Amino acid sequence: MQRNSKSVPPQSKRGSIVLIGMMGVGKSTVGRRLAARLGLAFVDADEEIEKAAGMTITEMFERYGEGYFRDGERRVIARLLDDEPKVIATGGGAFMQEDTRALILDQATAIWLDADIDTLVDRVSRREGRPLLKGKDPRVVLTELAAIRNPVYSLAPIHVKSIAAPHEVAVESILEKLAAWQ
Repeated sequence: MQRNSKSVPPQSKRGSIVLIGMMGVGKSTVGRRLAARLGLAFVDADEEIEKAAGMTITEMFERYGEGYFRDGERRVIARLLDDEPKVIATGGGAFMQEDTRALILDQATAIWLDADIDTLVDRVSRREGRPLLKGKDPRVVLTELAAIRNPVYSLAPIHVKSIAAPHEVAVESILEKLAAWQ
């Protein structure tokens, strides 16, 4: 689908901006602030998936497994990308799915938010409800996931390091990289 260039914000030639990266990197928090700065709507894909399914992500994983969740995730992200340009925060595994990744790379500007393992462990310890961490050592899980996922995340055209600093620092870095990428 060809987008009307007048409907696309000057910060992104490709419509929506999709934030990808590991759990705990700050995609939702940074995404909300980035959207406000750009005058765009913000959408958390995980929240939209839960609304569409009528259950939490944890419940989906427990009842139906990861495959069921990933299929719903792909359909929700496709719907979000088909709409007006916005900033979208995805779950950590979304970009790992080939169909979802191809959709994002084709129809949006993908930005990989990256952080070191210490920062991720600190951040994920503040929030419950992460199915991949349930009953496991977060440092071990995140280290293993990073080894697998980071090479795939690196396919995003823009890479921003999220450090242990106010999220506004990451927002500024994204804005600078978006301007340079154009």
